Amino acid sequence: MGAFLDKPKTEKHNAHGAGNGLRYGLSSMQGWRVEMEDAHTAVVGIPHGLEDWSFFAVYDGHAGSRVANYCSTHLLEHITNNEDFRAAEKPGSALEPSVENVKSGIRTGFLKIDEYMRNFADLRNGMDRSGSTAVGVMISPEHVYFINCGDSRAVLYRNGQVCFSTQDHKPCNPREKERIQNAGGSVMIQRVNGSLAVSRALGDYDYKCVDGKGPTEQLVSPEPEVCEILRAEEDEFIILACDGIWDVMSNEELCEYVKSRLEVSDDLETVCNWVVDTCLHKGSRDNMSIVLVCFSNAPKVSEEAVKKDAELDKYLESRVEEIMEKSGEEGMPDLAHVIRILTAENIPNLPPGGGLAGKRNIIENVYTRLNPHRDSEGEPGAAQEGGTQGRLVEALRQMRINHRGNYRHLLEELLAGYRLAQQPG
Repeated sequence: MGAFLDKPKTEKHNAHGAGNGLRYGLSSMQGWRVEMEDAHTAVVGIPHGLEDWSFFAVYDGHAGSRVANYCSTHLLEHITNNEDFRAAEKPGSALEPSVENVKSGIRTGFLKIDEYMRNFADLRNGMDRSGSTAVGVMISPEHVYFINCGDSRAVLYRNGQVCFSTQDHKPCNPREKERIQNAGGSVMIQRVNGSLAVSRALGDYDYKCVDGKGPTEQLVSPEPEVCEILRAEEDEFIILACDGIWDVMSNEELCEYVKSRLEVSDDLETVCNWVVDTCLHKGSRDNMSIVLVCFSNAPKVSEEAVKKDAELDKYLESRVEEIMEKSGEEGMPDLAHVIRILTAENIPNLPPGGGLAGKRNIIENVYTRLNPHRDSEGEPGAAQEGGTQGRLVEALRQMRINHRGNYRHLLEELLAGYRLAQQPG
């Protein structure tokens, strides 16, 4: 499951840019993990003849960051420089390259970079056993190419609803399981040979050494799924994110949350920061990375939405003050107590998809102002989260992700409520 810190690292890395009729913002946070293993790519205007194309990707590393970091810098060049992709170009033509050639070139780029990294000394001799998922989009004037290898995810929001989503590559998927078994492996506890939670990835060469099998026939395959979608005027935004985001928010929840935040801020970095903060407060214990790409038809800031959001913030501030004032006679309440009271109330106009977790920072700021000498390390969960309770929370999270049944909704509520109430400020 990976090692955890006693307190999350909440510093964020941000970037933003614009071009080709697109705007993008991104945010990444280490969170509870001991190391930051995520990486990303954002290129508006692909060099050497594809200046009206753009490329964005998120890489979720595991067992180290070596593969994720290398791919974030070099995957695009492996895609655009291979013969299959270059065969798609038609010099002097105003037409886009053939869809099938582009898709073939993307696939070849993944296989080539995976083959190339295998020769790195630290990866070849087993000193580094890292691997990485990769999810990306290549946006041309006419198409969006969705690229996925692993369990990070991309979604397209069009005309007020989720229009497309990539499919996670999990070992329990029938097609993935068949390949794993044909390569002599097994799927136990939802993992490849009981260990790796994804069935496709770059790197992970311990799972790519079956004699007589090609690169796409191994226990873990580096082959991406590539889907092309024609662009439409109704396209609003694309979200690329690692599973640290998707573990605690569904496609619909995240898109509705992002839509609501775009109506109160046009700063895409800020919107992405709100997403990772909200996911942290919803209980994510993984690294978190998100890239938000907005088309010209993305939601715009609304005066009414800004007003309602400000009114909500003001209400929460006054409500926290009331709770602390009433509890003051019996001693200053801890933050968990305040959160429990607010959670039980039917507060209107909370951010859709985010709920109270989407306003946790507002609550914490008021609490800290009224109780500046609080010992955050002494609050429930601060030290224990790295021990027995932390393992319990992670086990419940894994059950929620990997299983389906009547108890799933209950587990989800218990996990979200526990983490929201217990997480230190």
